[in-house]
Amino acid sequence: MVKKIAQIGDHILFKDGIKGIVEKVNQNSVIVNVTENKTELKFEGNRTVVAHKNYKVIDYA
Repeated sequence: MVKKIAQIGDHILFKDGIKGIVEKVNQNSVIVNVTENKTELKFEGNRTVVAHKNYKVIDYA
């Protein structure tokens, strides 16, 4: 199974409860605008960087 790398505008799920929209795709990671956070984690400016191996695409743009 080949894992698809997220593209700009895709909705992703990471860290078992955080959802976000991809804003920028880098070689090894994506920059995400956090839209839903069901964890205790806090994000400066509601943005974070997530490695490609650490997320799952839940809705394609």
